[in-house]
Amino acid sequence: MSAPTKGPAIETAGLTRTFHTRRERDVLALRGVDLRVERGECFGLLGPNGAGKSTLIKILTTLLLPTSGSARVAGFDVAKEPLAVRHRINLVSGGDSSGYGILTVRETLHLFARFYGVPWPEAKRRAEELMEITGLGPKADTRMSGLSTGMKQKVNFARGFMSDPEIIFLDEPTLGLDVEASRAIRSFIARWVRERPDRTVLLTTHYMVEADELCWRVAIIDHGKILALDTPRALKRALPEETVFVVHLAAPPPAGWDAGIAGIESAIQQTHPGTGGAELRLTLREDQVIGEVLGAFRHREIPVLDLTKHEPSLESVFVSLVGRGLDEADAPDAEASA
Repeated sequence: MSAPTKGPAIETAGLTRTFHTRRERDVLALRGVDLRVERGECFGLLGPNGAGKSTLIKILTTLLLPTSGSARVAGFDVAKEPLAVRHRINLVSGGDSSGYGILTVRETLHLFARFYGVPWPEAKRRAEELMEITGLGPKADTRMSGLSTGMKQKVNFARGFMSDPEIIFLDEPTLGLDVEASRAIRSFIARWVRERPDRTVLLTTHYMVEADELCWRVAIIDHGKILALDTPRALKRALPEETVFVVHLAAPPPAGWDAGIAGIESAIQQTHPGTGGAELRLTLREDQVIGEVLGAFRHREIPVLDLTKHEPSLESVFVSLVGRGLDEADAPDAEASA
């Protein structure tokens, strides 16, 4: 593989894609997408079903031509220089089957390495490392046809990294995997980017925690448009959401305990008959009010057992912008037409 090119890893300008359906009604899957992903980033793309994610990835990986606009990957135009792009990328899609049923796991990984011209000693080293990371070691000599769905997804993931791509597209890479396998894969992705500052990851996922943990920046897309793009932290901070504290008390507070505290928007109390304690969910105008609340409990000699601040989550940002969850679609799925 040639040396990495200069400039951003991914750049689109006014990118659109229209599908023609059987009902003779055009479906606009992408509506002027402007996107720039820098080299060395782990970049997240979040959107509900039918938002345009798969269409965008298919264009960036040269599987689909744009209707208008431009897209460059690794510095090359995806429509005019698709082979140059393909030499520098790889794609992992959740739920895909990799390889041939008669080949073993090890043989499958070696085969894909050969496709990319990886020298045999390096291919062997990468295959052993990836099988260990994904827990495929015990299944190394098992034929693909004898693997479970989860194991096949692990092979699919490992296959994507056999070429050590300059840019890798991970489309739901942990789909169908158990908690431990998902954690190991997230750890590998983070380390892979950290140890290779010239490598780039574009990740789509239905798991908000995964995006929050891995991605340096996140774009939220819906109806073919980018609605927001920033770091997960900045997106959460921008959400106009009230501060919520949950306080666990050794005993229920007396009526009127909050008299004189002006910053409490609401207080929902739940008593636990078995322990005699209480849980108080407080919505405050600002963080500083919690000091007055704790002072009121201290004055009444009510021990505070636990105090938790509930920060806005990436999921709450998503729902605020999109108006629905990741698994919901309010229109026909244009992506399915691709």
